[in-house]
Parts: sequence; structure tokens; C-alpha cells
Amino acid sequence: MLGNYIENVRKNVPLVHNITNYVTVNDVANVLLACGGSPIMSDEPEDVEDITSICGGLNINIGTLNRRSIEGMYRAGHRACELGHVVLLDPVGAGASALRTNTAAGLMKELRLTAIRGNISEIRTLAFGSGTTRGVDADVADAVTEATLDEAVRFARDFAAKAGAIIAITGAIDLVADAERCYVIRNGRPEMGGITGTGCQLSGMMTAFLVANPKAHLDAAAAAVCAMGLAGEIGWDRMQEGDGNSAYRGRIIDAIYNMDGAVLDAGAKYEIR
Repeated sequence: MLGNYIENVRKNVPLVHNITNYVTVNDVANVLLACGGSPIMSDEPEDVEDITSICGGLNINIGTLNRRSIEGMYRAGHRACELGHVVLLDPVGAGASALRTNTAAGLMKELRLTAIRGNISEIRTLAFGSGTTRGVDADVADAVTEATLDEAVRFARDFAAKAGAIIAITGAIDLVADAERCYVIRNGRPEMGGITGTGCQLSGMMTAFLVANPKAHLDAAAAAVCAMGLAGEIGWDRMQEGDGNSAYRGRIIDAIYNMDGAVLDAGAKYEIR
């Protein structure tokens, strides 16, 4: 059962340092507060080592790169690794440009990552060194479907073994894998794709789950994915006439805020392969 993992977040209130993109930074902070964590944001190179030192986890999101933020990512990442902290990489748009691809690959090479979370195109780019990412959305040809599921599960486990990190691939079907086990998760709504930042929010929340559950990282990461997908389902059920994607974004965060272990256990849809 996965409910214990969100309860541990609320009990331990993990402080998470986020170097995330300016499109979604506010939503990342709010979803961390909603799940029981505590967010802090800093990408200034002269600031990040001190900030990450007081946190338990570091969430690195490459969605809006610049030279200053890249330096901050490396400096914070090295400091977090020195301290044995959780480090999560969200390689937003890897494969769409040389800068994004090279930055994500460099961070993966230099840092001891706890988890990597992205869509299938982004993860394939890191695994194979090139990709077909279009913007920040997964290429349709790369989508994880029932027809490609067995192959995708093998890929996720193999890449987890190679990277030495948990691999979380999110899409219509979500996969969360280490070298030996893979959660296949079917929570969520297709309408979540109409909101900018649900993936960024999940990366921040997953970092909190990993920090709060140090002895069960794979299960905690899967719990975070289930929680976000379930929040999308609950939020959609509460939509009113006239609501749009702005209201839906708020309803998802509200669903996280009101979620406890019992709700997550009752609503999580997964199998382990």
C-alpha cells in the first residue's frame, strides 16, 4: 500500500530546494505545500550551495535554462551529493535543443542522481544520446501504450540499472522503475496535458516523497506519481460549468492538499512488473 508514503511527507515536512523553470515555479511551490513539504527556490550560483545545505532534497528542472541557472544547478548538485541528499533531475525538453540535451546529459554524468523524471522522449534522449522531443511534449511515436508496454518496462528497468537511479516515465501510462521492479501506473486524466506544469509539480512533489521515505525510494516515487494522477481524477470530477484549465490546475492542487493515505490507497491504480 502506498498511503504510508504521503503520510510520511506530512509527518516529516521535508524541505526541498527547487531550481525549476520560471513558467511553473509558483505551482511547484504550492504543490509542495499541498502535499506536506516545504519549498525553497534559488538558482543564483552564489546562493545555491548554502540553500541546498539546509534542505533534504534538490529538484533540478531544466525547463528554462540560462548560463547562470546552469552553473547554479551544478554547484547545488555537487553540494547535495556531498551531503548525501536526494537529487532529482527533470530533463524538460531534452532532445529539443543541444543546450537542453547537453545540460541534462552533463548533470546525469556528474551528479549522483536519486531519480530522473520525464516523458518518454526526454528519457529516451538521456538513454540514447539523441531524441525526437518536440517542445516539452512527448513525441507521439514514442508514447508508452498497451502495445509497447512490455518493451517500455524493460527499457525503464535497464536504464535505471545503467543510470543508478529511479526512472519515472510519465504519460498516458506511467512507469516508475529501478533495476529490478517497475510500477505500471494508470492514474490520471488526459485533460492534465492541457495544463502547463503538472510534470514540474510532480517532480517537486516526488523529491519530497523521496526525502521523507529514505528506505523505500522506488515505492515513494511511485506513490508520488499515483498521487498526482489521482489528484487529476479527483480535480476533474469537481469541475463546474464554465471551469477551464486554470480552475482545473487549482482543483488538482486542492486534491493533493486534501489527500491522505487512505484516499491514496483507495484510488491508486498500479501493478508491479
